[in-house]
Amino acid sequence: MLRNSFKIYIFRLLVFTIILTSITFCMQFLAPQYVSPALPFIVLFFFIIMLISHYIILRGIYKENKNFVANYMLATIIKFLSYIIFIVTYVLLNRPDAVLFGVSFIILYFLYAIFEVITIKLEKKS
Repeated sequence: MLRNSFKIYIFRLLVFTIILTSITFCMQFLAPQYVSPALPFIVLFFFIIMLISHYIILRGIYKENKNFVANYMLATIIKFLSYIIFIVTYVLLNRPDAVLFGVSFIILYFLYAIFEVITIKLEKKS
């Protein structure tokens, strides 16, 4: 069951990421002054982090049912530490783009957070 749920999640995440990637490329062509040049890398970063964290959460649902909360907290801590490291590293290396990067990161963070909540709700129902 874990494997099937993870395959479904990968498909949903891939579709969501492709949609966001196409929007980001359109934004870079239509309004490049308002978009960070690192936007495609931010999307890729969120894709990888979401895969890892959702796998940890699914393990908590299917393999260690009593440890769902602990696994969810572990996934959240891993995500936040990764976010902090990613943001600080980029801002230190590329200060002129810090504001656009921060705004882009926050917008994508909220979009992926909404996606995560919806998929976890769907997973808990099935």
